[in-house]
Amino acid sequence: MPALQIVRQKQINVPPEHMYDILSDLSQWPSWSPWLIAEPEATVTVHPTGKSYSWQGARVGEGHMKITSEENPHRIALELVFVKPWKSTATVSMDIEPTATGSMVTWSMASRLPFFMFFMKKMMTAFIGNDYERGLNLLKDYAEDGEVHSKLGFTGRSAYPGCNYVGIKRSCTMGDMPTLMEADFTALITESMQHRNCRPQDAICIYHKWDMVRGTMSYTAGIPYDGDMPTIPSAQLSDSIPPTDVYTMTHTGPYHHLGNAWSTLYGMVRSKEIKARRGLHPFETYGNSPKDTMPRDLVTYVHFPVR
Repeated sequence: MPALQIVRQKQINVPPEHMYDILSDLSQWPSWSPWLIAEPEATVTVHPTGKSYSWQGARVGEGHMKITSEENPHRIALELVFVKPWKSTATVSMDIEPTATGSMVTWSMASRLPFFMFFMKKMMTAFIGNDYERGLNLLKDYAEDGEVHSKLGFTGRSAYPGCNYVGIKRSCTMGDMPTLMEADFTALITESMQHRNCRPQDAICIYHKWDMVRGTMSYTAGIPYDGDMPTIPSAQLSDSIPPTDVYTMTHTGPYHHLGNAWSTLYGMVRSKEIKARRGLHPFETYGNSPKDTMPRDLVTYVHFPVR
């Protein structure tokens, strides 16, 4: 069967002893789980010792996990068993190394895919790796601040009225996206201020394609406008989103946690809880501005056009 090996690391600014206390108590894992955040109503049962737990849900599937060995304060090894959506087992470890400012946490997993999924090895490695990165970001919040700064609101279905917009379309790596997107919105907002019919407060970002294996994506940052199209620089474009029904997820927290909302919505599409409308790409709108809002209070609406 195809082997999977996932390794991700994160600097977390707490002492190794404190980090170990969190990781060796599985009753604390649901608070920062990158999977359970997508399904808060999932059933989680933690053993009184805190050394094992099981879960069951529509999106997160079914399984159980237990600690198999501990080396305080350096390492926790675990056995992970998936029952649904398919049966498999994995060995997991959390390694903790002291650093000048706290701990370097390394989250590793070794497993095998069912034979019939051999063609999905690269994709599953990328997807699970992305889950581990989201999880380590949540763990960093939890360890350093006592809570995660990523909250999901399942806003639900509504009618989006559509809009015309001027924008900048770009393809880039996921690592470069935050810097490039900030520059694109800065240019668009600066230009839009010269046109009375532009609405910079209603900025949008349309996501056309994600390539998790290559780590690339394409997006269009846009500013809606009313009436006639304004005069725009040659580097910009004009397009529209037609009126459509959307399913909206509200995310509250820093932008680097937005993957939690996107991952949840794509999971809802895969589980057929929502039916994506073909030909229209998902997009974001923003409830406040990063210029005058604390990162943990930023509100982002992620919209999936639906049938």
